[in-house]
Amino acid sequence: MNQDTVIEISNVWKIFGAHPEAALKAIHDEGLTKAEVLAQYNAVVGVADVSLSVNRGEIFCIMGLSGSGKSTLVRHFNRLLEPTAGQILIEGTDVMGLGPKELQTFRNLKIGMVFQNFALMPHRSVLDNVAMPLEIRQVSKNDRMRQAAAILDIVELGAWGAKFAHELSGGMQQRVGLARALAANPDVLLMDEPFSALDPLIRRQLQDEFIRLSKILKKTTIFITHDLDEAVRIGDRIAIMRDGKLVQTGTAEEIVMNPADDYVSDFVAGISRLKVVRAHAVMQPIEQFVQNMGPIPADAPRVNEGETLSTLINLAIDKESPILVEDNGADVGVITRADILRTVIEGTEMS
Repeated sequence: MNQDTVIEISNVWKIFGAHPEAALKAIHDEGLTKAEVLAQYNAVVGVADVSLSVNRGEIFCIMGLSGSGKSTLVRHFNRLLEPTAGQILIEGTDVMGLGPKELQTFRNLKIGMVFQNFALMPHRSVLDNVAMPLEIRQVSKNDRMRQAAAILDIVELGAWGAKFAHELSGGMQQRVGLARALAANPDVLLMDEPFSALDPLIRRQLQDEFIRLSKILKKTTIFITHDLDEAVRIGDRIAIMRDGKLVQTGTAEEIVMNPADDYVSDFVAGISRLKVVRAHAVMQPIEQFVQNMGPIPADAPRVNEGETLSTLINLAIDKESPILVEDNGADVGVITRADILRTVIEGTEMS
């Protein structure tokens, strides 16, 4: 396990039914499909041979349509569900090897979870709700209230500590849920469609809030969503699931530019490339340009390799000359109007 890797899962399977081990053996021995497993064993394949790793401080989005297995998968990280087979390592700890008491301690210390359902205790104040994980740890009342108040300030709800859940809007309640998960200072956050029950405006505001908090707290986060726009806004990397299997993993740019199959192509068809595709994915080698087009003009504009397609289009409108791409002060590529148009047209054809 790499020192920058916080979560690593290998060959995880989850089969629901009376005889999951027999069904799994038949899958390996006979190559049964998901439908055949259901017909022959009355068993459902929820997660099928998934392996992935998540780096420290990364927001790793797992997405897919309803029934794809994304929420089932995330519940294996802290063993809310027991996998049929596979290995789960978090910070080097073999989660499958933990006994009941060790697992409870591990959950309390290492992992915070935010659900779609706010799950706030109605008889407790906002401050008491946030302090609950610390109370479970038997932190003294003064200390847990002080820590809870500090977290409420971070999510900009410091003035609402004495209120009760029913006095808060849905967006505010979800921020309390996030504050509660953060109060225990976990190494890992598991977020299962936390914003999907909210209306679009509040949802976008909370996405912005979460992005802001992530830059401050740098928590390693697994973020489950069925919304590709949300995954693109929030995620450092995205994993797309279908029928319990991991279909493709990569940055938003990698997935939009190089979809693994028709399913992923259909999935990303509605995503605008303007804010996703970066200069390094559009550029051509400088040598190739010079060979075909001649010397690069001395006044050619320069951009960083991470600049967006949207910015490149605006530059191409203002100037006819090619655009030089830099990385750490060195010229690494060149972009022409034709390169930009080709990228835009390919994206239009996808949709």
